[in-house]
Amino acid sequence: MNLDFVKHAESLGYDSAWTAEAYGSDAVTTATWVLANTTKLRCGTAIMQMPARTPAMAAMTAMTLDHLSAAASSWPRPSGPQVVEGWHGVPYGKPLTRTREYISIIRQILAREKPVEFHGEIYDIPVTGPGTTGHGKPLKSILHGNPNLPIYTASISPAGMRCAGEVADGVFPMMVDPENFDSVYLPYLQEGFAKAGAARA
Repeated sequence: MNLDFVKHAESLGYDSAWTAEAYGSDAVTTATWVLANTTKLRCGTAIMQMPARTPAMAAMTAMTLDHLSAAASSWPRPSGPQVVEGWHGVPYGKPLTRTREYISIIRQILAREKPVEFHGEIYDIPVTGPGTTGHGKPLKSILHGNPNLPIYTASISPAGMRCAGEVADGVFPMMVDPENFDSVYLPYLQEGFAKAGAARA
């Protein structure tokens, strides 16, 4: 990222800068660098790889950036099988199930209402079963998070857009033509809104 370009954008009154990651540099380090070298510009990670971080680690990262800068948003996406399996070495599995569970866990952590416990298809917290000690117990974050920190997902598919409408606060529609957004993507988002109902109102 060109820091001079970022500072120029800030001087022009731009609201935010966004970083991303695939299988090279990570998004969080770059976002931290931007925040440390600007004064008003907000910064977020448009793409953070879910398979690279547990939900707890993503929440900890977001809470830390939020506390240090008061101008950050850091949120993940499931990515494709090439990166998930070829770079992070974990099964691609069910990306939409992963997204729903991941966001649910993060929201619990940020809310800090009680120790986190979640037993889903992909995530099991506290984890049990083969290889575990049996000493794991539900924990509550030491750091107080902001339950209103927005969670965005990135998506390209109709199912991904539905999922974003259902569980996220916003979406980065990959490779979208703004002129066709209402006809190509909006119907799927609205289906997600409808599925969420009052929970997302």
